[in-house]
Amino acid sequence: MNKDLLATLEREAATAGLMLRVLVRRPLNLWTLRLVVAKYVGPEKVQLLGEMKGWAYNAPCGLQLDTMQVCSNAPVGVGPLIWASTMAWAIESTPCRRARLLAINDDESQHEILIRYFQQKGFKIVREVGSSPLDLPFRMVWGGAGSLMVSNCLDVYNSSCHLWEKSQRN
Repeated sequence: MNKDLLATLEREAATAGLMLRVLVRRPLNLWTLRLVVAKYVGPEKVQLLGEMKGWAYNAPCGLQLDTMQVCSNAPVGVGPLIWASTMAWAIESTPCRRARLLAINDDESQHEILIRYFQQKGFKIVREVGSSPLDLPFRMVWGGAGSLMVSNCLDVYNSSCHLWEKSQRN
């Protein structure tokens, strides 16, 4: 496998007029991640189009995704670029091969939308996080109840790259 996955995506983003940046810190033997996609709107001014936040620890299922946002006026392909870049970073820079996230259940219809969206990315529900004492660690980490979902980083990378490349051909 190509070991320059993230660098390739950064070059492709630049060709599309986008800026892809990854900020990683290593406090307490954790990786904290903030990945952003933006575009220049002036010589020294950028507009944020989307971002992913998460953290990772030294384990195969150590990638924990927390926030994924894409602005409503972002060009087509920004979401897949963020997903592909996040997974590329995990594959190249960490031992993580699986990713976890919590589809928050604040509102039933929004929860169904999140589940459907994450399933399209390849995530599968592994358990429901509710009010049980066993769920307390999950609720503290993600800040609520919902569906805990897991996926293979390489699968998400491949499907997201396909969507990113498809968006650039149109």
